[in-house]
Amino acid sequence: MQALPFFSAPLVATPLAAAPLLIARLVSAPLRCARLLPTRAAALPLRSTAVDLAVLAGHLLLYPTGISPERPMPRPAPHPTAASPEGFLTPAAPTAAAAPTTAEAPQPAPISPTLLPTEGRAHPPVLLLHGFIDNRSVFLLLRRSLHRHGWRHVEALNYSPLTCDLRKAAELLGRHVEETCARTGHRRVDLVGHSLGGLIARYYVQRLGGDARVRTVITLGTPHSGTRIAPLLSAHPLIRQMRPDSAVIAELSRPAPNCRTQFVAFWSEEDQVMVPATTARISHPDLLAHNVHVAGVGHLALPVNGTVAAGIREALAAAESAEGVADAVSVA
Repeated sequence: MQALPFFSAPLVATPLAAAPLLIARLVSAPLRCARLLPTRAAALPLRSTAVDLAVLAGHLLLYPTGISPERPMPRPAPHPTAASPEGFLTPAAPTAAAAPTTAEAPQPAPISPTLLPTEGRAHPPVLLLHGFIDNRSVFLLLRRSLHRHGWRHVEALNYSPLTCDLRKAAELLGRHVEETCARTGHRRVDLVGHSLGGLIARYYVQRLGGDARVRTVITLGTPHSGTRIAPLLSAHPLIRQMRPDSAVIAELSRPAPNCRTQFVAFWSEEDQVMVPATTARISHPDLLAHNVHVAGVGHLALPVNGTVAAGIREALAAAESAEGVADAVSVA
């Protein structure tokens, strides 16, 4: 059987595009009821488990809406220029059959990414990566939160359930990041990964040179040091790569000098998939990492929790502020 690509081809949107929002409203009642449970420290495990079960029930309904890949954001319109008879200067990749450049027909200079319409005037694109045996529907509420607060370019990526190697997934993520930068006009992107998705994002940045393209990586319940949950599930190659003794975890512990990407890791003591819970924290001497403890939030609830969403927005905005200060200092 031929393996499916990591990122599937986009499909045309259907009139049922509003269905996820309708389903989300239907399943919101169990979540509200679960939040009414006692919040004392002794009751946090019970409360987080109840919320996780409510999230699971809702996600099972939403799951079919996220199976098909979403349509990518359109490429922004290029600037008008006198060098083109149509009034536009569009970058194009050279081909082997391209005609040679002559004095009578000069070729336009390629557009610098800093001149494209959205660079410097909008938040960098945010790419969302789901966890193991999941799809982009898990980020429905987080995407709405980012959109409502001014993030225009937010895309949730699906990867093939047949993917058996985290390294290969990270390579293909890199291709998608390059395509996103070319399409939106931004030089760098931000990544948000839940569970396995966070580990894929980190591997791309730390081991494949992705720090040149990724400004911030935010992870939600990601086993940075490996998780010991459910040894029987280790029959799947991806689960084995998330074990503490895996080669992938060993690679991520190696030196990463001059890594330019900032990391923010959200973790919770009530995350029953992370064993131990502190494995969702990043502890690496070469990485600029900030660990954020979230009380009373289980593994499945991390992508839909309002407090976590607010923390993600704050982390992304803080990265932009720091980047702006650095640019001002370099110019001065």
